[in-house]
Amino acid sequence: MAQFEFILVIVGIDPNDDAFEDRLYEAGCDDALVSVVKGSVVLDFTREAKNFAHAVSSAIQDVQRAGAQVVRIEPDSYATLSDIAERVGLTRQAISLLIRGERGPGGFPPPMARVNSDSPLWDWLMVARWLCQHNKIDDRGLLVRAAVTRKLNTILEINRKPLSGIKTLERIFVDSSELDPSLTDAVHN
Repeated sequence: MAQFEFILVIVGIDPNDDAFEDRLYEAGCDDALVSVVKGSVVLDFTREAKNFAHAVSSAIQDVQRAGAQVVRIEPDSYATLSDIAERVGLTRQAISLLIRGERGPGGFPPPMARVNSDSPLWDWLMVARWLCQHNKIDDRGLLVRAAVTRKLNTILEINRKPLSGIKTLERIFVDSSELDPSLTDAVHN
């Protein structure tokens, strides 16, 4: 089994309750660092599982068992230049050269938000796909994790209700892998 790192932002549990961390721990979140950031309860997981989708889905079940709900999975689908560099283990300068087409084949995905600002945001899944397609990173798992995180956050945003059950999540990924081949590894590896 491999270890996977991710963050769950949760609601439905009172961080002012002295026993809230115990509830999470007893529900199975004993592999998460619990913190309260700007009023939000944040669980920073390092979870062993057969794949990333199983790691996240089992963590979601544990959160639900504690009486809380997941509202977001991190790292976010948008990334700054610095975020991209950190996620792939390259320097900001190397990423800047890729963006400008001065190193590599060109065609780096354009920023998707805050385009006119000093810190534009790129769609992380598009960037991860481009980097994999152009052999700029060796870690295909990075692409899979980006696709899984995007899929789950989209479901959370659209449904506005909790995700439940590993089998339900596996079905989501199996159905989605026909549309998005990068999700295939989420279920089968």
